[in-house]
Amino acid sequence: MGSRFNQRDQKRKVNKIYNIAITIVSILIVIVAVSIFLSDDGTESKKTTTEPKQVAETEKGKVVDKPSGKEEETDSEKEDAVGDSEATEEDAEKEDSKAKEEDAEEKTEDDADSEKAGDAELVEVEGSGDGNVAATYTSEGWKPVGTEQSGEHTTSFEKGSVDWNEMSKAIASGAGIDEGSMKLWWLQNGGSPTTAIGTVSEGDNPKTFRVYIEWVDGSGWKPVKVEELKTNDKR
Repeated sequence: MGSRFNQRDQKRKVNKIYNIAITIVSILIVIVAVSIFLSDDGTESKKTTTEPKQVAETEKGKVVDKPSGKEEETDSEKEDAVGDSEATEEDAEKEDSKAKEEDAEEKTEDDADSEKAGDAELVEVEGSGDGNVAATYTSEGWKPVGTEQSGEHTTSFEKGSVDWNEMSKAIASGAGIDEGSMKLWWLQNGGSPTTAIGTVSEGDNPKTFRVYIEWVDGSGWKPVKVEELKTNDKR
């Protein structure tokens, strides 16, 4: 009887140990399963959290890294801007060049008017005592008007001759009158073969001038003195 009792007691102990072991193993299995589940859930959550960030970064990248088409558009805009800038500079240069040309033309015209009228270079001198002379002028700026003649010069008072025309040109230069609008009232010898005197006015202007000219060999006729008359004594 004692032996059987011991055997049963040992079986109970063994069964109890088995049950405890099974329980422990079951608990471990549950713990492992829960750990695996939680681990998988965390991974999915991490992926979910990471993906929007990547999308956000990608979208941000799109903003920073412009597409090639946009770059081309930007380059085109830059080229247009450069073209506009160059066009503006070119227009400014043209306007500046045009202004300089206009200034040069005005200066040339002023110089021509001054040279023609002799205003800047005329010097009033003592007159000859003629009561009809209001003022007498001379100028160092007067130059010979040039000539087409060659060889020995012979003064000619024949109207329309080369010498006559060149004398008219020199008289107009001395009087400061445009030759095309000058009225030549009288042309006479000045007291020698190389001098002459012309009485002229401009258009309907009553102001009359007596112009003294002299011949310069190889260079033509040159004004030497101008008298402004009170009245036209050759009308």
